[in-house]
Amino acid sequence: MGFLWEGFKQAIHLLLHPTPELLNLIRVTLEVALVSAAIALVIGVPLGLWLGLGRSRGRQVLLGLANAGLGLPPVVVGLVLALLMFRGSPLGSFHLIYTLKGVILAQIILALPLVVAITTASVQAIDPGLLRQAQAFGASRRMVGRFALREARVGVFTAAIAAVGAGLSEVGAVVIVGGNVQGQTATLATSLLTSVSAGAYAEAIAVGLILLGLILILGAGLTFAQQREPRSRSVRVVTGGRHPFEPLQPVGRR
Repeated sequence: MGFLWEGFKQAIHLLLHPTPELLNLIRVTLEVALVSAAIALVIGVPLGLWLGLGRSRGRQVLLGLANAGLGLPPVVVGLVLALLMFRGSPLGSFHLIYTLKGVILAQIILALPLVVAITTASVQAIDPGLLRQAQAFGASRRMVGRFALREARVGVFTAAIAAVGAGLSEVGAVVIVGGNVQGQTATLATSLLTSVSAGAYAEAIAVGLILLGLILILGAGLTFAQQREPRSRSVRVVTGGRHPFEPLQPVGRR
């Protein structure tokens, strides 16, 4: 158990006296996780909203692909992207292999199915009566979409938490596409793997504790934002106005 205690002591020392290498690992890790999650949300939330509100067969196929993507092996994604990024390959002219941009692209592909699937499920869980009520009051498709997004906000935040968490902990695709280059594409998770492979367990424990700390901090922050406002359960559409939805007084309480 001595190496465990040594790892804790080293982690505390690194936190109190961070080295430039550690600070760079944290910076790269946060950049990969936050940028990839943000882009995945920008693309995936509207797509999940469209899938959740639609009922056509084509949308069901796309939803099936998104759900299948939840089990997408990161190493396979990394391998395919690396083959596409090598010189002479279709993406070779973009010079993405062994770069931070390539790592972020790989992480976007891994995070996107999470965002789409969770957002779609959250939208589909909304009481259909609320959506019909909004349409009955003359809401446009955009207004209904805005309302559905507001009602599904807890699920959307869950998708954000999942996307950020995946970005913080990903190893396989990051190593294959980024090459785990120290100072450039190495993250806390890949550095932990390198330390374990080298037998430096104390260093691995220290890096692991720091990574867990980041996950807890970001997860707690997103959870606080997720739970900050309660969901509204009913709406009134004001046609012709600028305020699309306001609380509707239940029947019998007027």
